[in-house]
Amino acid sequence: MPNHVHVVAEQIEGHRLGDIVQVWKSSSHEINAHLAREGRLWRREYFDRFMRDDDHLATTIAYVEGNPIEAKLVANASEWRFSSAHWRL
Repeated sequence: MPNHVHVVAEQIEGHRLGDIVQVWKSSSHEINAHLAREGRLWRREYFDRFMRDDDHLATTIAYVEGNPIEAKLVANASEWRFSSAHWRL
């Protein structure tokens, strides 16, 4: 998405989600340099959800993969090259 990111990830024991997100957010320096811009790139907070069962996971993946369609960026989820749907479908 041009202005936000959705990630569905499996947390591995011994690796705190907050630490993983911090590593992702540390990319802001490289991204800003590449875009020749300055300033905050990421919000301080992030939102997480615990997947309660396989149905909840499937619904969440469908939501994430459908986000570019809702934003009218593509007609089909597989057309969004940054999506798991692009590689999976």
